[in-house]
Formats: sequence, structure tokens, C-alpha cells
Amino acid sequence: MAKILIVDDEEKIREMIGKYASHEGYEIAYASNGKEAIEVYKRDSFDVVIMDIMMPEMDGYNTLLKMKEINGDVHCIFLTALGQEYDRVYGFDLGAEDYVTKPFSPKELMMRIKVILKRENKNERKIVVDGLVLDEDAHSIFIDGERIDLPNKEYELLLCLLKNIGNALTREAILLKVWGYENDSDDRTLDTHMKLLRKDLKQYGKYITTIRGVGYRFEKEV
Repeated sequence: MAKILIVDDEEKIREMIGKYASHEGYEIAYASNGKEAIEVYKRDSFDVVIMDIMMPEMDGYNTLLKMKEINGDVHCIFLTALGQEYDRVYGFDLGAEDYVTKPFSPKELMMRIKVILKRENKNERKIVVDGLVLDEDAHSIFIDGERIDLPNKEYELLLCLLKNIGNALTREAILLKVWGYENDSDDRTLDTHMKLLRKDLKQYGKYITTIRGVGYRFEKEV
């Protein structure tokens, strides 16, 4: 479920957007000004921030800049009564993804949110762990910006591990996901491939930990 943060000093606008967003199945949080929004943003992560520009205490521009200091990956749609080209350009320069001028159609706003979420879901096919990047669409692996070629089974092993970061995977589960069957006699095959994968991942090979009597786990922090 996507999380949406709605930031506006007008309660009626917050409630209206929240009503439509809840109907779409989104989880909603609210803030009535920039300072409050920053505190909410510190406590939780959000897929999209819908934010008014003209607010008391701290405007939307500066609030977005503060949010980016906390987490650079902010997907913001600005709401504003301003309509001049300069204001739009300035907002985009700060990193806003979209810009809706009041009065606006809530249905149109929901469609703009869906566009951002759809684009982000597509980007999820790229898994990043520090300097290790797996790009599913390109079927490619990068280590610190340098592309490396992995044998197909090693690639599938890494993909399996990265999609379950922090979770213990049994040998049986890995064999079933990567080889399509589970067989105790293939434990040695799995161990051999895992050893080769660790070597090919160079400094990131240490992230693959062996769980005695269970299987393997990819640990981001080691």
C-alpha cells in the first residue's frame, strides 16, 4: 500500500485530497504546515508528498529542500494558486515531480499520483545495495559502476537473495526458485555456485552469509 503525505494549511483541502486518496487505497498522513511536515517525514517514509507552496512558517519550496536533506528520494507534487511559468520552473528545479494549480480536480490529482507510483514501481526492478546494482530489465550486474558478467545460475541466485534481503532462505527454497526443483543431493551444487558467486561479487561477496543447518541470507549490514 502506497503512503501519501498531504501538506496544506487549509483543512478542507487536506480532507478533500485525503478522502479521494483513501478511496484509492492509499495510506494517508497529514501536516498543516512545512515544519510539521518535516517532523512527520522524519518519522516515516512516503511514496508521494502532495504539498502546498504558500504556507505559514515555512513554504513548500523550503520544506521540500529540508525533506531532501533527510531523504533525497522525495516524490513531490506541488499544489499552488501560483500559475506563472517562473514558479513552475523553480519548483521543478528543486526536484518536484509535478505541479497542480488550484482550483484542481481531485480525480486528476489521483491520476498524477498513479503516474508517479507506476514509474517508481518500474524502477523497483533495479535493486541497489551500496555499490552493488542488479538491473532486472537489462539483466545486468554492476559493482561500483563497473558492469560484470555472471553465469546465468549465479545471476538467478543473486536475484533470489536480493529479493529477500535480510531473510533466511532454506536450501530447499533456493533450489526450488533457481533450479525449479528441490533435492538433497544437489546441496553440493548449490554450495559450489554460492562460493563462485561470492568470489565474483568481490567485496560484496561477504554480504552472503551461511546459516548453518538452514541455508543462506543476504545481509546488507555485516
